[in-house]
Amino acid sequence: MEEVMQLGKGVSFSRMFEALRYDGSGDKIKLPPSSFKELSDEGALDKGPMYFRLSKVRDTVPGATMEEDTEEATCSGVLEFTAREGSAELPLHVWNNLFQSGTPDVPLIEVKYVSLPKGTYAKLKPEGAGFSDLPNHRAVLETALRNHATLSENNIVVVNYGLLQYKLKVLELKPASSVSVLETDVEVDIEGSDSVLDNEENQHVLVPLAIGKVESSVVEEGKFRYYKFSVEESASEKVASGRANIEVKIDTDASGGDTDIYVSRHPLVFPTQHRHEWSSHEMGSKVLILKPRDSSLVTGVYSIGVYGFKGTSKYQLSVDIKDVNSQRIGEHASASGSVDADSVLCRNCKRHIASRSAHLHEAYCMRHNVACPHDGCGVVLRREEAADHVHCNKCRRAFKQREMEKHMKVFHEPLQCPCGVVLEKEDMVQHQSSTCPLRLIVCRFCGDTVHAGGEPVDARDRLRNMCEHESICGSRTAPCDSCGRSVMLKEMDIHLIAVHQKS
Repeated sequence: MEEVMQLGKGVSFSRMFEALRYDGSGDKIKLPPSSFKELSDEGALDKGPMYFRLSKVRDTVPGATMEEDTEEATCSGVLEFTAREGSAELPLHVWNNLFQSGTPDVPLIEVKYVSLPKGTYAKLKPEGAGFSDLPNHRAVLETALRNHATLSENNIVVVNYGLLQYKLKVLELKPASSVSVLETDVEVDIEGSDSVLDNEENQHVLVPLAIGKVESSVVEEGKFRYYKFSVEESASEKVASGRANIEVKIDTDASGGDTDIYVSRHPLVFPTQHRHEWSSHEMGSKVLILKPRDSSLVTGVYSIGVYGFKGTSKYQLSVDIKDVNSQRIGEHASASGSVDADSVLCRNCKRHIASRSAHLHEAYCMRHNVACPHDGCGVVLRREEAADHVHCNKCRRAFKQREMEKHMKVFHEPLQCPCGVVLEKEDMVQHQSSTCPLRLIVCRFCGDTVHAGGEPVDARDRLRNMCEHESICGSRTAPCDSCGRSVMLKEMDIHLIAVHQKS
């Protein structure tokens, strides 16, 4: 009892409960209503946020002596007092850290009220590679820790980034092995992962790719291999002015495998079939020229996703910045495309032919060439190649016969978004970049990378192109720097113009 009183600084609360799991984030548990009365009688409600030390009971056989397993323990806050009597409900984070060695048949835990010091320092280490590749990964970690009231050494913290999940182990804390992270500034160190890139094929890892260098690797069907490269300021000026192009080239062997390329610019770190800015689906080797939509956004870090479309593919990947030919596109065509007054139009290929050789040309053309009869196409083909020239019934694009199966699978096979919407590829890309509630955005108010959510309820926020998260986040108030009045963040610019005449 004295030990419990010392841990709780005068508050004595130590109870045994059956552990139940509930679907929730963070580290706040649910206790039964009777615990609220006991803690209130002890004066715990007057001491600020409540913290508890949870430890697994080693022996769960009825009637046997129950001892605390000191090696498997963690700390938590409390969310509410709504659990059924005799039980404590734990979120996934607390459950996984408490039962690291497996869940017993009857999971009994001891819950003690404790007083925790405010944390000043934390050292964490990712269990796998790839976490440091996230843009502003410290801010991502900070956002994840906002759902936590405590941290304990040797615990695993799970950080979600979109559909990806990263695990970080807490190596060291100061000033104690368990600390509070509420209303305090914690200095965070993130150690490098021990994972080796060669063993991370199934994880989201960005392999550095130097411009002008060739990277060789293998990708299996249905899997990705990711790379990253940077475009510096000096090169971006040439690209933005149109004097150079960013060229991604992949050479594949003829072993029967096939690949696709997906490219994005950060903060979209891992491009997929649904979320990307550029892509190429040609069969075999291919070259993809990146043309940024905004010439001011060329400088930065880019990601390449090599996707195994069919079989196991060996490939060589390279990125280069190549100068554009000084001759403008169309100059040669305009010079050679002038129509001679003494010419006639071939009825088959629709080209202008000198009248003196028109009969010979037309006879040869009719015998060897055929125009595609598809509406809007009209391309002239050799007769032996005509059977291999086909059009998609849905989008009317032209392909070789062997490419049609891949085209139908990539572009017209229905895809299901994690939000539940079912669309074809091109519509899905547009959906996940502009309207999907699960798309990632950088909030203009909190600066965190978060899910956008749906449309705001407030019509004024919709007119300001806010998403649901920004509408809610912008409703927080902050003091005006000029007058000290509390103003909603999303109304601050209007306040400064209307009240203080600041543009």
